[in-house]
Amino acid sequence: MSLVDVQDLKVHFPLASGDVVKAVDGVTFRVEAGSSFGIVGESGSGKSTTAQALMRLVDPVAGSMSLGPHSLSGLEGEPLRKAHKDIQTVFQDPFSSLNPRLRAGRAVREPLDLMDFGTKAEREARVDEMFEAVGLHPDAKRLFPHQFSGGQRQRLCIAWAMVTEPRLVVCDEPVPALDVAIQAQILNLLKGLQKTKNLTYIFISHDLAVVQNICTHVAVMYLGEFVETGPVEEIFSGAQHPYTWSLMAAALSPDDRDQGRERFTVEGEPPSPINPPPGCRFAGRCPFAQDKCRTERPVLSKVTNGH
Repeated sequence: MSLVDVQDLKVHFPLASGDVVKAVDGVTFRVEAGSSFGIVGESGSGKSTTAQALMRLVDPVAGSMSLGPHSLSGLEGEPLRKAHKDIQTVFQDPFSSLNPRLRAGRAVREPLDLMDFGTKAEREARVDEMFEAVGLHPDAKRLFPHQFSGGQRQRLCIAWAMVTEPRLVVCDEPVPALDVAIQAQILNLLKGLQKTKNLTYIFISHDLAVVQNICTHVAVMYLGEFVETGPVEEIFSGAQHPYTWSLMAAALSPDDRDQGRERFTVEGEPPSPINPPPGCRFAGRCPFAQDKCRTERPVLSKVTNGH
């Protein structure tokens, strides 16, 4: 059953010059309850803006978004505040995500206070439960954010995001700022919490190895559009789009290259999102582009069921 349903989402930002940045330009996807949907692409492709629109941190100019039977598109004020109980975010930088003036326990309790959850004792009990769930000692509640290591701060942010027991958690580049060993610990923590709490993730990343580790489905995004979507195992074993090939080649380890796996890379920069080309937006960097690619906008076509 689909928990998240996004149809033809567009997020455009007007500039003082009168131009418009087409950050997200017509993406459609569904996320099944209990699954993990990854969105990958290079910087500026529109990944984080898609997530921000779903959180209603930015307003779309077109399209629809729903969480279960409830529309997210037109919510304002109190209904939107209540909806945030079911949708939370783990951000990239754990230090800037936390109020430096609040002790850790108070910071994790803050969403419960804002949503007027239960009694004070019930809130404290929920905070204790979350500290245990993310592997932090109860004594850590008395510490300030700057007294934690980077990995501990991200655990604190995960506790903050999940204390309201959301149905959907948007993870926006949650591990690149951490070293490799800590990244693995955080990813294992997220997978464990998903299993025990039946969470649904939307995972934003430029790192395909991370997406392959945690996601069940993935969408490859280029200049505001999805160019390929499907189950993770199918995308990684049978990618069809040259841009996907290039992203995967960039993630090859030295061992993969030594074994003779093909390394396909594209050159140049993507066109401006202010004035994208009329045809395929990847045509200017694609070695297989034909004349019609520069004039006709391609549509997604089915390769296999779901891909």
